[in-house]
Amino acid sequence: MTRLPDPSVRPAGLADQFGRVARDLRVSVTDRCNLRCTYCMPAEGLPWMPKAEMLTDEELLRVIGLFVRDGVTQVRLTGGEPLLRRSLVELVAGIAALEPRPRIAMTTNGVGLERVARELKQAGLDRVNVSLDTIDSQTFTQLTRRDRLGDVEAGLKAAADAGLTPVKVNAVAMRGVNDESVADVLAWCLERGYELRFIEQMPLDAQHAWDRSDMVTADEIRERLSRRWELTPLPAAERGSAPAERFLIDGGPETVGIIASVSAPFCAACDRTRLTADGQVRNCLFSTTETDLRGPLREGATDDELLALMRGEMWRKRRGHGIGDPGFVQPDRPMSAIGG
Repeated sequence: MTRLPDPSVRPAGLADQFGRVARDLRVSVTDRCNLRCTYCMPAEGLPWMPKAEMLTDEELLRVIGLFVRDGVTQVRLTGGEPLLRRSLVELVAGIAALEPRPRIAMTTNGVGLERVARELKQAGLDRVNVSLDTIDSQTFTQLTRRDRLGDVEAGLKAAADAGLTPVKVNAVAMRGVNDESVADVLAWCLERGYELRFIEQMPLDAQHAWDRSDMVTADEIRERLSRRWELTPLPAAERGSAPAERFLIDGGPETVGIIASVSAPFCAACDRTRLTADGQVRNCLFSTTETDLRGPLREGATDDELLALMRGEMWRKRRGHGIGDPGFVQPDRPMSAIGG
């Protein structure tokens, strides 16, 4: 990765000082969630943002439109749980009407997806990722503190039936909780035609209790899957900026992905930027700083002024997230407030 030599020659668009350009925008549409996953938040939940602090649909669409104007080609809607935003279908339709039209994806816990999957598809949503760490109902209830596995299963099927494909499943393996059943989750997904992605657990919990020594690594996940299937890595050139390293299963065509966010970070190829529900731009999931757009937006800032703020935030992006560095500091905001 080449560092640009002189900030005075900063290129146009959402570039940083290391030659990366943001093309993928993650938009948190709410910090609220209807699950209470043990690795994300306490049982009693968190103080939610007041509605007045959250961007309205009109404000979101204006800002997303500026990101698209500046080179973003994919918009991923996240939360919290994005399905809890009542105007989600209308928001998707507004994004789909932008020119040029970006690809639109959503990351969801799947609870409530059965009810709106078809509407979301008709509005312009292209595909979904559903977070599901276990297929065992008892473990699911212990992990999420809610007995909703059946709702998630119904949501996944509804998404596939609506054409929100490929339907992807995101799973986090946790030592002593579900790490012994990773192969069972993959087998379950293969039977139903879902694409599975395992993700290393990251330090984004509200309790700040994450401990790297307890994390199940990508190598461990691969080893456990390899006991049942032959995994063949796809060529590195096919990965591009995608976070997952993908493997053919028994020669393919089915694949499984493993995202080694901590043990083998992919920062050098990162093309992501983030917008929180309250209008803050973050250049990295683990950033400890952010740039406010909501204030200038509501004070009458022009599009060019907002673009300058967005570009400035991206220009400050660090070479990497630094989780392995001695001075690493976990962000104050938990994952539910940043967006997945």
